[in-house]
Amino acid sequence: MPADTLWRQGWYTFAHPVASPNFGPRPKKSEIDLVVIHSISLPPGEYGGPEVQALFTNTLDWDAHPYFAQIRGIEVSAHFFIRRNGDLIQFVSCDDRAWHAGRSHYRGRDDCNNDSIGIELEGLEGRAFETAQYETLSDLTAAIAQHYPIAHIAGHEHIAAGRKQDPGSGFDWQLLQASLAWPDRYFPKSVFLSHSNEKKCER
Repeated sequence: MPADTLWRQGWYTFAHPVASPNFGPRPKKSEIDLVVIHSISLPPGEYGGPEVQALFTNTLDWDAHPYFAQIRGIEVSAHFFIRRNGDLIQFVSCDDRAWHAGRSHYRGRDDCNNDSIGIELEGLEGRAFETAQYETLSDLTAAIAQHYPIAHIAGHEHIAAGRKQDPGSGFDWQLLQASLAWPDRYFPKSVFLSHSNEKKCER
């Protein structure tokens, strides 16, 4: 499908739209060249419920679970959320600045919210993700790159090193790279160093 029919003012045709109030304008002349992959589940390790959507739309019942006391009152969002079964929800137009990265630095720039697109995978950092999620993620990322000048893709752990650990060791970067057929330069160097070390250990 041509790129111009996949997108309408930053909204992706094949995503279910659920508008979040947690966004703002990007700085003028921002070059949207980074995709950031996250993982999230609420409560942590529990899947399939409405809590993530409620968090991103400021409707989460803070008293519904003891864990929510730790995040009470935060206002966050991501552009996309991919459920375990591959279903795709979009909360913020990719033309706008979602609040997903926080304090961050990558490819020589601070505040990655300004020029990135954030994709949340339903999951827990360090644990494996589902085949359906990789399929949706690959299709979505390829579509994003058709419409925006994407030159980098990284995890939250790479842009907020020492502060964040998602999506973690359970995420298969090699599988994503193979499905996209993108060269190494798009990906964090540490991803391939880690993979190389694993291969050496197997010998």
